[in-house]
Amino acid sequence: MTRPAVLVTGGAKRIGAAIVRRFAEAGWHVVIHHGRSADAAEALATRLPSAETVSCDLADPAASIAMVDELAQRLSDWRVLVNCAGIFPLDSVAALDPAVFTRAMAVNAAAPAILAQRFLAHARAQGGRRVVQVTDQKIANPNPDFFSYTMSKHALAATVPMLSMALDNAADRVYAIAPGAILASHDQAEDETERSHRMNLLQRKTGAGEIADAALFLSQGWLASGETLYVDSGQHLLRQPRDVLFLARE
Repeated sequence: MTRPAVLVTGGAKRIGAAIVRRFAEAGWHVVIHHGRSADAAEALATRLPSAETVSCDLADPAASIAMVDELAQRLSDWRVLVNCAGIFPLDSVAALDPAVFTRAMAVNAAAPAILAQRFLAHARAQGGRRVVQVTDQKIANPNPDFFSYTMSKHALAATVPMLSMALDNAADRVYAIAPGAILASHDQAEDETERSHRMNLLQRKTGAGEIADAALFLSQGWLASGETLYVDSGQHLLRQPRDVLFLARE
């Protein structure tokens, strides 16, 4: 293996797949993590010059640790971990659902933290390692919708400065990307998606490719550790009383 390696969690579909493709185009060996999307992950891997797939239930801490340890043992230049996997349950600010909250925190916050800790402790890399946590513009622009999801992304965002402060290797970096509305969610129709995704300062749709470009840029480590890139066409600078999914329907 002469290529640098990257692991993208949730890499089989949506934004994760866009990140996978961008790293592959740049000459990286890509490890595509999936939960239940084995067919999509394998199909994507077969179209790339250097790729493999791994499966892991991110709600299981032991499984997450085992996945990182196995990769760290055999990848000689594992430079980047992109934590893109996440769940987006719809629940109410007026009534916390303990089951929804517990799973959202496990998958969206605890798992990326555990993966990052293990990666930074065990991965071998030339020129330093990079962790990229995919958060959400809601960390700067919260609204009452998707209550548990939003709490989990705030928790994930908190890991970025904390992990950065604890780095032992000055060449390592921990970053975050905070996307805005990128792809259709839940039951959005095409016209609703078109309207809701333009509810930002630039009144334009932000593409998944822009998130992928940001991840590849951060892999180079030019920014100081602990930085967050907002890739949302300025959405986080607007005060929005509800999620854009619902604002588009009003």
